[in-house]
Amino acid sequence: MTKNYSFLAAALLLALPALAKETTVSTAAQLAATVTPAANSQAFDALEGQSLTALRHALQNGEPTLKRDGLENAKQSSTQADTAWLKASGYDFQTKARQQAGIGLLSAFSSLSADTLAASLETVTDINRDASAATRQQALADAEGISYLYFLSDALGPRLGKAFINAYDKGELNKAAALIKASEVSTGAAKKHFNYARPFLVQGNTIHLVPDDTVVKDNQPYTADGGSFPSGHTNTGVTDALLMAQMIPERYDALVTRGARYGYSRIVLGVHYPLDVMGSRMVAQSNVAHDLNDPKYRALFNEARDQLRAALAKECGTTLVECAKTDGKDDPYHDPAMHAFYRFTLSYDLPQQKGESAALTVPQGAEVLLESALPNASAQQRRALMVQTALPAGYPLSGITPDQQFWQRLDLPAAYAAGQHLR
Repeated sequence: MTKNYSFLAAALLLALPALAKETTVSTAAQLAATVTPAANSQAFDALEGQSLTALRHALQNGEPTLKRDGLENAKQSSTQADTAWLKASGYDFQTKARQQAGIGLLSAFSSLSADTLAASLETVTDINRDASAATRQQALADAEGISYLYFLSDALGPRLGKAFINAYDKGELNKAAALIKASEVSTGAAKKHFNYARPFLVQGNTIHLVPDDTVVKDNQPYTADGGSFPSGHTNTGVTDALLMAQMIPERYDALVTRGARYGYSRIVLGVHYPLDVMGSRMVAQSNVAHDLNDPKYRALFNEARDQLRAALAKECGTTLVECAKTDGKDDPYHDPAMHAFYRFTLSYDLPQQKGESAALTVPQGAEVLLESALPNASAQQRRALMVQTALPAGYPLSGITPDQQFWQRLDLPAAYAAGQHLR
């Protein structure tokens, strides 16, 4: 299966502008299933099992059994995350300002056509209905693991992924764990502003709420409350994945893709539309770029990154470059086919408006998102790569402002792949 999808992706990648359309909902579902416990790799399956076991143990929090009422207040332990270090820094994350900036960035949602909204509901219905058992199990683990970083281990490969889980639970990554989770900007204000009902609440919907046979294992259907647009879980997954990709550029494209896959899980569960996921990706990208361009944040980031890399190298017993290497069959997130999956998640094959569009403008400082991955590329080169590999114009949420256009169309894995000759 992996080889077949590698061949498919290679063919599609020859024509990036058309890729979003050529990867259908059903093909994307098959690709998404390759990064679940049903993957064609014993080593990857073992990593998935270790991640889930560690998550369930953390959620249990010393209690004899894991119960649903314990999930609500779940958070990283004082061992896992050094919140005291972060608090002592006095850093101001400017949460309210970033929330308002996010609402502005997503303002095009309010003018979407009825046809686009209907297509978004149809897509979540199809993905939710047809998801495999393993894909649903992955979605449940992603959902309940929102307060932790275990999900990122999937994209690190079996060896580095195992080292990550071990070091994380021993508190050896505690500065990175604290900073990454604190960098997530809540979508609560945006949800209240847009006030859009979740798909399983739409009259006449055929969404199937997924029973939990994976985390708490009580078979209670997974649900969610509050507004649907944008997705809070996706904001978390994309933010965490982008920041980890800056810290471990050896796994850059795999980690960025893991953020998109995390958002896909929300659609599998039927609690979010594609538009919710797309919008949160836009906001998270903008927020991470904003933070990384702030010298005070960057000082904290560098300290956390250096601690994390030293701890992982120690746990691996070798360099991160060596520890990050894998056998292709054991590393589905590095399969070229996942580039096609990522491209699909930029639009979820929703209707594209044809017509003329202005040249794509890269916001000042956005190129920082490729800095660690392409260290030998100049800022100008990284900006050019972002433009060259961007999604075509006209997909939902691309709006009318330069920032809306850019953050909706940005394809980081494609830009990274196109810049390999500059490394």
